[in-house]
Amino acid sequence: MTAAVATDLRLPIEGMTCASCASRVERALLQLPGIEEAAVNLATETARVRGSALPAAAQIVDAIEAAGYQVRTGDIELSIEGMTCASCVARVERALGRVPGVVDVAVNLATERARVRTAGAVDDATLMAAVDAAGYRARHPATAAPGAGQQAPGKARPDTREARHLVIAALLTAPLVLPMAGMLFGRHWMLPGWVQLVLATPVQFWLGARFYRAGWHALRAGTGNMDLLVALGTSAGFGLSVHHLLQGSTDLYFEASAAIITLILLGKYLEGRAKRQTTAAIRALQALKPATARVRGPSGEVEVPVEQVRVGDLVIVRPGERFPVDGQLREGRTHADESLITGESVPVAKSAGDPVTGGAVNGEGVVVVQTRAIGAETALARIIRLVEDAQAKKAPIQKTVDRVSAVFVPAVLVVALATLLAWGLATQDWNAAILNAVAVLVIACPCALGLATPTAIMAGTGVAAGAGILIKDAEALELAHKVDVVAFDKTGTLTMGEPRLVEAIPAEGTRDALLGLAAALQSGSEHPLARAVLREASPVAAATDTRALPGRGLTGWIDGQQVWLGNRALIDEVRADAGVLAARAEALAGSGHTVSWLARGSEGAVRVLGLLAYRDEPRASARGAIDRLHRLGVRTVMISGDNAGAAHGIAERLGIDEVHADVRPEQKVDVVQALKRHGVVAMVGDGINDAPALAASDVGIAMGSGTDVAMHAAAITLMRGDVALVADAIDVSRRTTRKIHQNLFWAFGYNVVGIPLAAMGLLNPILAGAAMAFSSVSVLGNTLLLKRWRPAGRGTGADGGAA
Repeated sequence: MTAAVATDLRLPIEGMTCASCASRVERALLQLPGIEEAAVNLATETARVRGSALPAAAQIVDAIEAAGYQVRTGDIELSIEGMTCASCVARVERALGRVPGVVDVAVNLATERARVRTAGAVDDATLMAAVDAAGYRARHPATAAPGAGQQAPGKARPDTREARHLVIAALLTAPLVLPMAGMLFGRHWMLPGWVQLVLATPVQFWLGARFYRAGWHALRAGTGNMDLLVALGTSAGFGLSVHHLLQGSTDLYFEASAAIITLILLGKYLEGRAKRQTTAAIRALQALKPATARVRGPSGEVEVPVEQVRVGDLVIVRPGERFPVDGQLREGRTHADESLITGESVPVAKSAGDPVTGGAVNGEGVVVVQTRAIGAETALARIIRLVEDAQAKKAPIQKTVDRVSAVFVPAVLVVALATLLAWGLATQDWNAAILNAVAVLVIACPCALGLATPTAIMAGTGVAAGAGILIKDAEALELAHKVDVVAFDKTGTLTMGEPRLVEAIPAEGTRDALLGLAAALQSGSEHPLARAVLREASPVAAATDTRALPGRGLTGWIDGQQVWLGNRALIDEVRADAGVLAARAEALAGSGHTVSWLARGSEGAVRVLGLLAYRDEPRASARGAIDRLHRLGVRTVMISGDNAGAAHGIAERLGIDEVHADVRPEQKVDVVQALKRHGVVAMVGDGINDAPALAASDVGIAMGSGTDVAMHAAAITLMRGDVALVADAIDVSRRTTRKIHQNLFWAFGYNVVGIPLAAMGLLNPILAGAAMAFSSVSVLGNTLLLKRWRPAGRGTGADGGAA
């Protein structure tokens, strides 16, 4: 008996700082079954595990992360050729998942792509070899032949060959099928048997060769797929006809096998066209990238490939052209059409100093842009990457479909064999038995199961991206439809985030002196309240040792004295007496103003210098957004660090159901966790201090006008500062999820109804082939209805479209 060969796996680990860390990781690894040796090297930050039956890489990674450390992972994308149904997807995923070092695999039938997450040294060649061994062909996307939704530049459309084969198949099959139509009018005539053989043979073995090739690969890999079912079914009908022809019988079924192949080719052709439409959104985004840019150099204007532009270069953009880079306008004035990037249909005015986004259209005038981001760092590139990632990942419901698909083809083969034996033994009419078994084989449609979920995800994320809603992954899209509560940050989310200073009341001295001290303490700050003060006053002196006091304000030293600026909690903390200003502050807070106090002194002798009152107006779309969420049956909550008066004032104007005021950044997570006890919670925010709450919520939604940290922590990003998109995000999630359920109903329904009818002899093989061919087309057609969706107030009206 041959001993099992031990396998080595090396993983890069982050977070180890000492020998005890290395020991802790080793202990965690050795507790896993199948690992015989584990050696962790602190200097190289790697772990080497060895065993004859190593557990899956995902289990190893989970064990390391459970110990408190991280494994560096990478993504590899492959284009897969030869997949035709959900069974193919499952087989490719199993083949890639068995490669040591593969943590996770997601294969998308609609895009014909595989996204592989790896840990350790897993090379592309090993992954490709695993796919080839499973009976398929793997290539890098850049070198692969155009698949669904792709078209190589300068080449014919990818469906040209399929269309040509379909036309040839139809021309050869028509003479075989037309006599059957004549029987409906009392005309009984058939082509001679040898003519039928001549017409049917090229359809069966040339135009239908794709089914034999793919079916053989599946059989060689010890499994089955749709192609195997078609090859077996049509071969049985063709072979039975040849047998009868040689015996001189006129009971021939060449028309059945030829018609089945022709109808399935028609279905594949229509399916390919529909799949290309589901990827239209990502292609539209990719088409926004200009190939060249005009760069101003020492010798004048030079046109260069956009890849050669560098940060800091001055790029000249003429009217009607797209901005080739992200940058800042240096010369000229214009309006930029950003509709395909942010979903904003109205052109945005741009003047010197304003940012511009690559891919937007320059409306009028020649402008000069200083480059700020290029290549993968541009906003357009990040949007495309985010949409592609979302379309590559699987929705949780797809896991159930995958489990069904894994046993689907073997189960169909068993039913077909049982049908053959039952009819043959019971009636002794083996011709009818074979035809009924053929009908069982060709009615089965695992392809529709494989397309039901990913195409809906692609269409849903695509139309959402077109509206300025970027959804990070399929799980977020599927979960968003269940949202019961939406919690909003106030400043910058529900309000404009640009508060105005409306009152400055000194307790001593002058108003100008009060503002000068406040400006000195906040000089250089980007906080919205600081900007409001700095617009009104200039610093009277330089502040030193300034530091933020989270949730309360800030402090620093001016002219040798400590100065505090913050909320009432900070004033109470330093034990300063609010005095006669207390009543005025309470009145301002009660009327919806944000109040800041300025105090100066030393410990035990701090006196109030005055107070500042600000007002931040709600966004124009905020009230309508809250009303629409209520119509969707969603409860609304505001979580704000502002005082209760200001928070409640905004909440009353907008119709917010529940308010949590005076909440420090670290407390927002606790509020979100409490809300989660009553349902699925979405958190909407735009600032760094919102990031923990966004991550803690079920569905984090970041305003694109906010910080990168918030967008990184969120599952959904709104590309423009329009809070109305929150309801649109929930709406598109509900419609997409509805499409997934409808698609799965139809995909399962075809099989649940069709297979028993075929087994009972109630379904002609030609009709079975037609039903099988159009099952996928009907699923894709239903998915494409999602393209009619529009955000509220655009296109189809306030209800967001009829999807």
